[in-house]
Amino acid sequence: MTDRKAELAANLAQVEERIASACAAAGRKREEVTLIVVTKTYPASDVRILHQLGVRHVAENRDQDAAPKATACADLSLTWHFVGQLQTNKVRSVIGYADVVQSVDRAKLVTALSAAAVRGERELGCLIQVALDAESGERGERGGVAPDGVAELAAAIGAAPGLRLDGLMTVAPLAGEFAGRQRAAFDRLMEISSRLRAGHPAANMVSAGMSGDLEDAVAAGATHVRVGTAVLGVRPRLG
Repeated sequence: MTDRKAELAANLAQVEERIASACAAAGRKREEVTLIVVTKTYPASDVRILHQLGVRHVAENRDQDAAPKATACADLSLTWHFVGQLQTNKVRSVIGYADVVQSVDRAKLVTALSAAAVRGERELGCLIQVALDAESGERGERGGVAPDGVAELAAAIGAAPGLRLDGLMTVAPLAGEFAGRQRAAFDRLMEISSRLRAGHPAANMVSAGMSGDLEDAVAAGATHVRVGTAVLGVRPRLG
């Protein structure tokens, strides 16, 4: 086993233990929570090692990094999640490899994703990114739609050819009433998810929690956690 493979295996085992413990504490089954490894800034070689170690879900947040990496790993059985703020001029490229876009937060993006999905003869999973720090009708500093905009956006995705409404995503906010209160933020997301599922029963995916707060997300009921640093190590600085 190479040094890097041994390092990633050890890190994965620690994260797996954290998720399993959090599930046990919450009275949940381990299989209710899917680990997504966020591989941004790390090379395709790491993605290959992760696949060898059993990882099947990976995430990226910049198309210029993700597209060549996905191409280099096209022979692997992986589900690719796009989790960054997405500009409409990048949509055609993202459709080429992403199975799920977790950062849908405006109608213009829904229109662009739908057109690209139809053109590519693909069905794309979509999560609405909820900004818990945004005021009514606004977008959050880290992307996302205000909670009161979720229903309208869900209707747009549900009616859009080529798109599938899978659920909700959030990033624990740095400002507003939920700053520093991750568990409360994730509980709020679950409330919004419950309302969403009343009209869209299949939209039951809830993506929340990262390396520092995955236990809070699992306790609240998240179905997917997005972990980067705890698996891959501290990221090199960009630029």
